[in-house]
Amino acid sequence: MKRIFLFVGLLGAAAFLGAQLPIARAQSAPGPNEALVSPSFDAGDYVYISGQGPRLADGTTPTKFSDQVRQSLDNVKRQVERAGLTLDHVVYLQVYLEDISHYSELNEVFSAYFPKDPPARGVLGVARVPEPSVQITAVAVRDLKGQQPVAVPGWTLDKAYSAGMLTHDRLFVSSMPGSDPATGAVPQNPVAQVGLALDRLTAVLEAAGLTNANMVFVNPYLTPELSTRVMNEQYARRFEFGNTPARATIEVSSLPEGTHIVFTGVAVRDLGRRKAIRPKNMPPSPTASPCVFAGDTLYCSAKSGFIPGPNGGVYAATTPSQLRQTMRNQLDNLEEASMDFSQVVSTTVYLDNISDTEPFIKVYSEYFKAPLPAQTVVQQIRSSNRSPDAEGHFPDLEQMSLIAIRRPLKN
Repeated sequence: MKRIFLFVGLLGAAAFLGAQLPIARAQSAPGPNEALVSPSFDAGDYVYISGQGPRLADGTTPTKFSDQVRQSLDNVKRQVERAGLTLDHVVYLQVYLEDISHYSELNEVFSAYFPKDPPARGVLGVARVPEPSVQITAVAVRDLKGQQPVAVPGWTLDKAYSAGMLTHDRLFVSSMPGSDPATGAVPQNPVAQVGLALDRLTAVLEAAGLTNANMVFVNPYLTPELSTRVMNEQYARRFEFGNTPARATIEVSSLPEGTHIVFTGVAVRDLGRRKAIRPKNMPPSPTASPCVFAGDTLYCSAKSGFIPGPNGGVYAATTPSQLRQTMRNQLDNLEEASMDFSQVVSTTVYLDNISDTEPFIKVYSEYFKAPLPAQTVVQQIRSSNRSPDAEGHFPDLEQMSLIAIRRPLKN
């Protein structure tokens, strides 16, 4: 059976909207890939861009990988410009590659698109994306005031991305790998890899004048070679018990440059704007809070169709059936924060098989008012055996994370 994880995808983040008007859903004519989801969602201070593949307006796809990346970035740019912004406003990008060996080629294209002060970025090797062989999602900030790249003294990074990107109220942290920042060497010891990755995450925070306590959202991405138990043991030592960031542990097919674990995330600059949310029937955790507020923005750890309780487990056999329990689980967290699905601005969906996208969306769309939130869909690892185990538990066939804004949305 596939291991069960909490997933928070798309490191898209949102901001404190204290002085903003009600949030407006982006309204625009759909492109070739936009029939089922909103291509972008304008949430006031931040704009969320759904996963963009390499398809051209005529429905074709370039054959060369570098051209596919360029077209995906052009599609991101098109959505950013719909909101009246430019690529200079992009603060974080998440890249999903079906073949991680193209990483160096990816960096060359990124360096050309972002020649100065590039955004923070994560890159993951996955099993499948909707439009092979690359998918890119993004977050853009509306006000450039306070935007500043973060560099760690003594580190030499590829010019395609910044270690971190500050905005007026957030810090977006790029994927920090379990490798030596001076040499790039990856230790064989898994504990050492996790320690290096966490040290690098902390170093970016400190370079921005923050600490681990400022984190509202953390994503550990790890390959099958590294155990979640080992990661959790090290991770729990770095954060306050019961007040940890929202977190998603994503098992991926591969990571760049031979690493087996990376950490990325979002921090709030003002600790007074941070508040963890936990339903009353859920015990505190040493590794993750269900949701964490950063101002008026709620970051929630992803949920699956797991039914909680003494005999808990995933009992539904199909993706749509599991999704209905997932939405129930997500609603528990939203209601604890006095919110509902109408305030969700972005979701990330992880499917056991990307071929299940259409039946997933059919059920998913029942819970949201049109147009739907920004959305990214990915199959991050090989499909599991869907047979139940001896106790009747099925593997997770879907998991979904979300970001919501506490202020009412303007339709």
